[in-house]
Amino acid sequence: MSLGDVLSMQIATTRDPWPMRLFHRIPFLSSGPTSIFSPEATPAHSIYGLSVFVISITFAIFLIVAGLLAYALIHFRHRKGDSEMEPAQLYGSQQIELSWTVIPFLIVVILFLTTARIIAVTERARKPADAMDVVVIGHQFWWEYRYPKLGIVTANELHIPVSDPAKPLPTYLTMSSADVDHSFWVPKLAGKMDLIPNKVNVMWMDPHKPGLYLGQCAQYCGVEHAMMLIRVYVDTPEQFKKWIADQQRPAVNDPAVAKGRQIFEHTACISCHTVRGTDAHGTFGPDLTHLASRDTIGSGMIRNTPENLRKWIDDPNAIKPGCMMPKMNLDAHDLDAVTAYMASLR
Repeated sequence: MSLGDVLSMQIATTRDPWPMRLFHRIPFLSSGPTSIFSPEATPAHSIYGLSVFVISITFAIFLIVAGLLAYALIHFRHRKGDSEMEPAQLYGSQQIELSWTVIPFLIVVILFLTTARIIAVTERARKPADAMDVVVIGHQFWWEYRYPKLGIVTANELHIPVSDPAKPLPTYLTMSSADVDHSFWVPKLAGKMDLIPNKVNVMWMDPHKPGLYLGQCAQYCGVEHAMMLIRVYVDTPEQFKKWIADQQRPAVNDPAVAKGRQIFEHTACISCHTVRGTDAHGTFGPDLTHLASRDTIGSGMIRNTPENLRKWIDDPNAIKPGCMMPKMNLDAHDLDAVTAYMASLR
């Protein structure tokens, strides 16, 4: 089954019946940045449709049970003049016992088959030859993104191209972990996918609208699990082409920040970080070649401003307790110089 077939079937099966239209009209369900009720990619549409189907069935069960309970409470309530003795009890209704055994069983079977169908359709979608490939590696507590076809390595902010539903251009994420279990989840684009050491998992997404999509590591991975945030930038073709060109350039050697570069290259920074075009080739921490081009630092923890960057370099654990980067113990002059150098890496 091709991706186009999946997309066509998804469009045909999500024509917004009344339960879906109802969810769209509930602001707190559909307007949040991590709401599953406002999908923007084919896998998310599939999950959305399945969720609405399950919620509709369970809501119907709730109404039936609540209605029967209300009827029993009202109809058989104690009235003035009633005997204090228990009313006559009925036992052994085969019809009732059969119905509350068979009906739940059929409901479970229907939910199982519907869920299995969505999983199968999503997993078996044929990968187009021109699909974008990204290798995602989870670390405590940040994300590493590698674009093998483009020679790009970046961190924490994933850039992918928008996909035209008429001509799908999906992005395939090949995922693994460098340490403990993580889970990649951007609700508006796809379901959750675990990142497990020594195992490779694959998921795909084909965003239909440019913009910023937020997500979260959904598997407890340590003290800063809650601050292992995900930012996916869905770019137009022109934006993505420009981003690629910018990322493929080596770091700019600006004489104005030469002092900061010298300090950076003569401290423990180069043991953990890479800055292409310099002596820094560390792989334990994020690639910093184009650090200043990112909107945030600390895996989405704080905005990437010179002031925040200086605080982060000085003592990351004061901002994000439990992160693996140690306090650098630089004096004020060297700290300013390194901050200026980092801010020049665009």
